[in-house]
Order: sequence, then C-alpha cells, then structure tokens
Amino acid sequence: MLGRMTSDGTTAHGTRPVASTVSADAAGSAPLLEIVVPVFDEERSLEQSIRTLHAALRGQFGDRWLLTIADNASTDATPAIADALAAELERVRAVHLAEKGRGRALKQVWLASEAEVVGYLDVDLSTDLAALAPLVAPLLSRHSDLAIGTRLSADARVVRGAKREIVSRGYNALLRATGLRASDAQCGFKAMRSDVARRILPFVEDTGWFFDTEVLMIAERSGLRIHEVPVDWVDDEDSKVDIVATALADLRGVVRVLRGIGSRRIPVEAIYAELGRRPFEPAHRPGFFGQVLRFGLIGGASTVAYAVLYLLLQLAIAPQVANFAALLVTAVANTWANRRITFGVRGRPGIVGDQLKGLLVFLLAWCLTSGSLLVLHAARPESGAVAELVVLTVANLVATVLRFVLLRAWVFRRARRGVASAALDPAADAATAIPTSRRADDADAALQKEAAA
Repeated sequence: MLGRMTSDGTTAHGTRPVASTVSADAAGSAPLLEIVVPVFDEERSLEQSIRTLHAALRGQFGDRWLLTIADNASTDATPAIADALAAELERVRAVHLAEKGRGRALKQVWLASEAEVVGYLDVDLSTDLAALAPLVAPLLSRHSDLAIGTRLSADARVVRGAKREIVSRGYNALLRATGLRASDAQCGFKAMRSDVARRILPFVEDTGWFFDTEVLMIAERSGLRIHEVPVDWVDDEDSKVDIVATALADLRGVVRVLRGIGSRRIPVEAIYAELGRRPFEPAHRPGFFGQVLRFGLIGGASTVAYAVLYLLLQLAIAPQVANFAALLVTAVANTWANRRITFGVRGRPGIVGDQLKGLLVFLLAWCLTSGSLLVLHAARPESGAVAELVVLTVANLVATVLRFVLLRAWVFRRARRGVASAALDPAADAATAIPTSRRADDADAALQKEAAA
C-alpha cells in the first residue's frame, strides 16, 4: 500500500488503510525513478506543487516512476494534505518521520527505495521541471553516478535577490577552495543512482541542509562522476531557509567531512575501488631514467618558480618568511606534478597522504635551505638579495635531488610496486581498465532491454 507510512514503514491509519495508488501496469516492476519532496510545515504550497510535479513526471517518464512526499515532523496540516494526495494521485505516497530534518528524510527514503534512480526537489519548485529529464538521463544510462542542477553555470537563468546570490557564490567558492569541483552544492535539484546511494549514504551524518554538500564531497573524493545540468531558477521569496546561518553551519560540516576523509573514517578509497571511475592508465609507467628526466624538468621549473616567487616576496616580507612561502607553494605544485607525470599515479585515492608526505619532504628541504641562509648571514652579514638568491638556489638544487630520492623510495613507493606487479602479471593493467568498459556494456544492455520492454 502506498498511502501514509510512518518512519518504520508501517501504515499509520490502523483499521482504515489508504487505497493503493500504483497502477496495474507499474505494480509488476520497480520504478525507474523515485522523486522525493521533503516537506516541513508546507500546507500552503504542498498541494499545488505536488500536482504540478505529478503532471510533469507523467508527461516525461510514462508510468515507471514514484513520487514520495517525505514529511519530517510537520506541525500544521501538511501530513493530512500529503495523505489526501497519496490517496488521490497515482504513483504518489506519503512518508512521515517523527523527527525533523531534510537530510534525514532523504537518507531514509533513498536507502529504502527500489527505484534505479533516486532524486529530490524542493517543494517550492523553484527549478523549471523541464530539467528533470536531462538530470535523470545520464543516471539511467549509467554514464554518470550523480546529477545536480546548477544555478551558477553561464547557461543557467536565475532570478533571485542580491543577498542570496552573494552568499551562494561565496559559499561555493569556499567549497572549491577545499577541492570540491561541483559548481553549486546547495541547489535543491539532485539525483543519484540507487546503488551509489546505498554505498555512500551510510557515511553521511548530516540530517539537515548540509546533507547535499556532504554527499557531493564524499562522491567526488571517491572518484564518482557527477553530471551538472544548468537550470532555470526563480527564487522562492517565502523560503524559510536562513541562508547565512545555514552557510556557517555548512562550513563546520566541511571541516568535519575533511577530517573524516583524512582519518579514513569515511572510506573513500574503498568506495573508489568499488564504484570509482578509474582514469585511463598509460600503457607503461616510466622507468628509472624516464623518471629522472621528468623529475629534472619538473624540478627545473619548480626552481625557476621558486626564484621568481622569492624575489617578489622578499620585497614585502622578511627573507626567511619569503623563503618558506616560496618553498611551500612550489612544493605543493611539485608533489602534484611528480605524482601524475613522473611516477604515473592517477586518481584521488591516496592524494591527501601523498601531499602530507610531500610536505614532510618540503620541511626537510626548508631546513636545508634555511640553514644555508643562516650560514650566509653568519659569514657575511652584509649580504644582499642577490647573494641570498645564489645560496638559496644552490641549496634548493641539493634539496631537489634529496626530494627525488624520498619521493621515489617513500612517497610514491606503491607506484614502483604497481610496475613490479604488472611485470609479473601482464593482465593486471587490463584488469584496471575493465570496470569502465564493463559499465558501458552493461549500460548498452540495459538500454536495449528497456527498449525491447
């Protein structure tokens, strides 16, 4: 029965169950898509929004869909309206939770869903529903793992106040500084494959508005593919969301998630191994002399960059501070370049640990170069910027050689093990390429099966 359901899935009406609203054609198979509308005290807008969304789903997806109203502890007439809509409209149900929380409602319904794809929309329907099919299509074809609407694309058309625009763009800019590439984390228009949801959601802790961002952070760090759809958006002036307080709470959530990933409490590497989109590996990783050549070119570029940065920075700050800052910037860039180019390590798994080890190598190099600067000033107190630059450049070249040894023997040691494993088992490289092609074959087979049906 798809009527009013409580949080444990039992019918809330007791002796008077709500009649089933699933058509005979749809009853025999699971829906392709389940759209969830989380609501709290939305008695004024709920009925019109659900009727509008119901008509859009029926027009775009035939009868292989389900619309769930997820009421989370409403105190007004919202539960009764949801029940009435579930009793009247086909493929509509109402789920009632005892506790408030948008994220809690989405997590519970998505994890219990039998649909191939789950998604949600905000009840205000700020997003033009014409974007529903483009949102869901890459998930049904298995081309992508998640799909999100974005109001920040150049192709999006958005009507909203200056305050919300500034806070939204500022918040998403801060998220990008943490490494999140998704352009609009807070847009209330998202979907994901159910198998991906079942793997990720157990590690999502937030029960409120940060839920979306947390899902995206874990998904990206796990190497999943996220599809973005530019949307037409008209802001709801009656929205109950306190955007400033929500943004501040979200920033605290960002810190929590980064700590969880860094401590491996959130197992992004395991999720990547199971679902991640593996990058195309080169046929052969470079050998020792190839690594030396690549490292030398990267080291030379880093040395030039370091010298330019130092000369610019020492004009404004103390030499030691300028040295530290220039080394830090070039060390991060150097580790990234060597990881990808010199040692052939691709993808996100292990990137945080690699950078941390790279920073330890940087600290050793900093001690070496700083020590040379102290020796210069002790021997020739009158030394100027040119003399400092010469001494530091020589010390930095020595540190570069030391960095190669440590990167090869310690930081990226697993890359050497990978080469050895491939030499012993020629099928190993082919095995890493199977998941992507297999996904494509499975997607083609699913599409052919659906077309035949």
